[in-house]
Amino acid sequence: MHEMSITQSLIAIVEEEMVKNNAERLRSVKVNIGEMSGIVPGALKTCFDILIENTKMEGAILNMKMVPLKGRCRKCSNEFDINEYRFLCPECESADIDVVSGREMNIVEIEVD
Repeated sequence: MHEMSITQSLIAIVEEEMVKNNAERLRSVKVNIGEMSGIVPGALKTCFDILIENTKMEGAILNMKMVPLKGRCRKCSNEFDINEYRFLCPECESADIDVVSGREMNIVEIEVD
């Protein structure tokens, strides 16, 4: 389960930001998770809840937003949702596609006291 190491990195980043900003307690963390990131949201939440036990982060909420998989055609510049992992432009049917979103995991917001 790679979600455990991802969560450890997430928590390390949050802790670093809390120290920089003299924060005492974590209220919530908002993250964007790409549809094709390979991250299982339920597993990430479970790991987060386990790792923050008995810390100044305990009780914090992990808010997750799924980011859809989107592509841009290199041939006609059409930007579109990629459904069912069909990497073909719906306009010109080219397979020459750049993925523009859907693979990321980003921390969007950290709420602290």
